[in-house]
Amino acid sequence: MDRIKIFEEEIGYIQNSSYQENVKTLINLLPDYFFDIPASSTGKYHPSFALGEGGLVRHTMVAVRIGYELLYNDSIGYSFNSDEKDLMLISLLIHDGLKSGLNHEKYTRFDHPLLISQFVKDHQEMLTFNQKEIELICSCLESHMGQWNTDKHHPDVVLPLPHNKYQRFVHMCDFLASRKFLDVAFENQKIKK
Repeated sequence: MDRIKIFEEEIGYIQNSSYQENVKTLINLLPDYFFDIPASSTGKYHPSFALGEGGLVRHTMVAVRIGYELLYNDSIGYSFNSDEKDLMLISLLIHDGLKSGLNHEKYTRFDHPLLISQFVKDHQEMLTFNQKEIELICSCLESHMGQWNTDKHHPDVVLPLPHNKYQRFVHMCDFLASRKFLDVAFENQKIKK
């Protein structure tokens, strides 16, 4: 499976060629299960396009596409510079990269935002991001669940809430990509044009 080919269009939205290489490295490091599982382990929390085999990849594609469409709308994206836009798109590309843990677990890991953030930090030596860029990406990853930052089964884990425009934007795109009333058509595992 050519992981980069799967996300070729989404990677192409990133303007900075160095950032493109970094996200390719991260995508190639993700566990194999990421490319096979549905976006929701129970089927309750995502629209039909995100269910079934490859559903998490389709959810990711939609979150990135929403981000891209909004960031390159002059009325919305004006408050972000090109690198900031790229870093948020990268965050969206990998936000659920460890949704079922480092090793595939049966259900979604509540702490997956923290796991993927730590994953980026653990592989920092393989990347050319500077510290400020890593911090922006990781803060967006850690807070991408928004208001769903606590879980009765894991009372000891409280995820960070989004508190700046970058974190709120990434959460918004993920949130919209998970709404059941927003259906996206796919053809050959790509968003239909």
